[in-house]
Amino acid sequence: MNPATALFGDVQIEPIESDIAERFWASVEASSGADSAGLAIDQDTQTAWAAEGSGDQWLTLDLGGHYDNIRKVEVVFPDAGAVYQYVVEASDHREHWTVIADRSNNAEAGRGSIVLFTQPGARYLRVTITGSSPGATIGVSEISAFNYLRDDVVLGADLSYIDDFQNRAYWVHPLDEDRGAGPFLLDVLQDRGMDFVRLRVFNEPRSESSGNLVHPPRQGPERSLQSAKWIKERGLELGIDFHYADSWADPGKQPKPRAWAELPFDELVEAVYDYTYDYIRQLIDQGTTPDKVAIGNEVNNGFMWGSEATGMTTGPVIGRANPAYFRNNPGIYQSQLGGGLLWPYMNSDDPVEQQLYSEAFDRFAELQAAGIRAVRDASPETRVEIHSLTGGGIGPVVGPGVGNQEISGIEKAMEMWSQTLSRLEDQHGVFPDVIGQSYYPEHHGTMEQLVFNLHTIASAYPQVDLVVAETSYPASGGGGAPMPNAIYPRTIQGQADAIQRVFQANNDIINNQGKGVLTWEPASWQSMFRSVPGMPNTFEPHSSIDIYNKSRATHVVEDRLYRTVLVGDQPVLPETVQVLTTADGSVASVPVDWDEVAGDATDTAGQVTITGSTEFGDVIALVEVIEDYVAPTCDETVSGRHLGPLTIDSGVTCIEQAAITGPVTVRPGASVVVSEGQITGPVTSQGDGVVVVCGTRVTGPLTVEGASSTTLGNPAVGCEPNTVLGPVSVTGASGWNVIAGNRITGPLTCSGNDPAPVNNGSANNTTGPKRGQCAGL
Repeated sequence: MNPATALFGDVQIEPIESDIAERFWASVEASSGADSAGLAIDQDTQTAWAAEGSGDQWLTLDLGGHYDNIRKVEVVFPDAGAVYQYVVEASDHREHWTVIADRSNNAEAGRGSIVLFTQPGARYLRVTITGSSPGATIGVSEISAFNYLRDDVVLGADLSYIDDFQNRAYWVHPLDEDRGAGPFLLDVLQDRGMDFVRLRVFNEPRSESSGNLVHPPRQGPERSLQSAKWIKERGLELGIDFHYADSWADPGKQPKPRAWAELPFDELVEAVYDYTYDYIRQLIDQGTTPDKVAIGNEVNNGFMWGSEATGMTTGPVIGRANPAYFRNNPGIYQSQLGGGLLWPYMNSDDPVEQQLYSEAFDRFAELQAAGIRAVRDASPETRVEIHSLTGGGIGPVVGPGVGNQEISGIEKAMEMWSQTLSRLEDQHGVFPDVIGQSYYPEHHGTMEQLVFNLHTIASAYPQVDLVVAETSYPASGGGGAPMPNAIYPRTIQGQADAIQRVFQANNDIINNQGKGVLTWEPASWQSMFRSVPGMPNTFEPHSSIDIYNKSRATHVVEDRLYRTVLVGDQPVLPETVQVLTTADGSVASVPVDWDEVAGDATDTAGQVTITGSTEFGDVIALVEVIEDYVAPTCDETVSGRHLGPLTIDSGVTCIEQAAITGPVTVRPGASVVVSEGQITGPVTSQGDGVVVVCGTRVTGPLTVEGASSTTLGNPAVGCEPNTVLGPVSVTGASGWNVIAGNRITGPLTCSGNDPAPVNNGSANNTTGPKRGQCAGL
């Protein structure tokens, strides 16, 4: 674990890791057994996709979109007591495949493995099972693909209050002799890993209650210019969030600036362009070119409200909205049309109401277009954002002629994007670079809703990036109970977990469209800081602040191993495991220190978990303790003494501890499993059946032709070597093909097998020559 030390509170912070195969947009295809394919991504290793038929079988995982930072794949197979041989490949469009792991020569029984790799843009992962020990269930229990936080996902905050925090001191370690970064808030946050700072800008800052100008003009244009200097001189990225209001603008209040309130609509559009262009040029002229600009703040109900809804008698009537000065001065603020949206008319059957609904979107889009054009004309390299909400849950939409309707938050959000973006593109020839979303669980639903909503928007608009422009979570209050719609306690650990989960949700958006997350005023709202006792106006960060510098993985470890042993045997664990360095994609071996295993740990069948540690993190070995290795299921069993020929015409016949005098013949399509017996006479198998011979003495030739699976001894999985007094020939076999550890009086000849036979490290002892494909066995 990776504790955040020397900060206030005790928090465990681990790098973000997501299994994209768990996401609802992931899917699988298979070469056969399509009905069970989905079981390979159901997060249950006790279920499995089961292939049908023979030959190579494959399963393809579709991640639903391209990902640049998938670094680890885990494959788990159905049978612990079987050997699986397989190849893992990755692809972006399924036209060309890159082998990321070739385990086609695997000889060890076990349920699975982890593969570390780097292939930016990967969307598809394919597992092809090229062979398996006889009796194995051909399939995949689970395939996982792990995504890690990308470097281009920008983590930051709205820190607009820095223009008024100059009398405060912030230190990373205010109580230590070395206080660390400080005393400016920006220094602490940059030290803890923030990349980006957003500033909100009010036109002429006013009191929300009185409408009077405030002094000093907090978050006004002039003070924000100074804040921008502080940000840029530290090398941080700068965002500007135009509220186009004199006070707070959000879904419940979007007043026009007083200076623009009585302008006819055409002049209002010009004012938006001129103000935006001029302010961006001021930022550029002082050397603080913004990296991103938002045209309005949380504009899901429109912005710069005017006279458009003053006549409505139901629904969210703009004329009764906050702030007080807007509400109490309708002759000023509602004298002209603005950019408010008329949601009560969304599904109205009345043609007049539908026209009003459409005209409201026309005006909103025209104002947005003016702001977008102004940014691009002033600073072509600056990215432009439209900032709304994620969608949230379900709420009523009420309006004349429509009754009381229930509409999901995402349905409303998608309606807004559809109506707005189509107008921007078709009527004004502009389009935003970024869609920004606010997400606070108490207002906008569960984390699952956030993930669903982000995916819905990304799928509909693949040409834009998505950011969570605002989020936060408290570290105290409510007796520690989670916030509404959340699962995280209101503690410092809960704060870290909740915000990091938003990072993860943004990073997991398909096609790398997620580009960043900003917390909202983390020094003052649901704060990530505390005041230091005994030190006036001095603040220190919660240990949760380290989510910014500890959420990215610098190394990815092969952190799970699968091993199989028979009851009573001790597992042999490797001295090293693999680790991938994310900076350059290199993979190397690192030592692992395993915990001691109890002497009786494998006395009974079951699973034993052994923990190990490396310099890059912990590793676990899942050891399956089994009674026997997997073998074919017997349709018929022959044992004892048998005089005369034995012919096997169909099914699987098991010859167990039998003494057979006479030839044994296996017809095409039939299979035989011989163990611990004696056969006097030739053994001949023809056709595509399975042939397994273990621990048996054969007097006479042993001939296998065209088998689909051949095992003549294989000590690696408990198939004891054989003694054959006569020639051995294996030809034309396909699939699994092992000839290992046998004593053969006569030649050993192999040809036309695909794949060629192997001995898994147990050489065959022959008195005659080894020929063809068996020359090296």
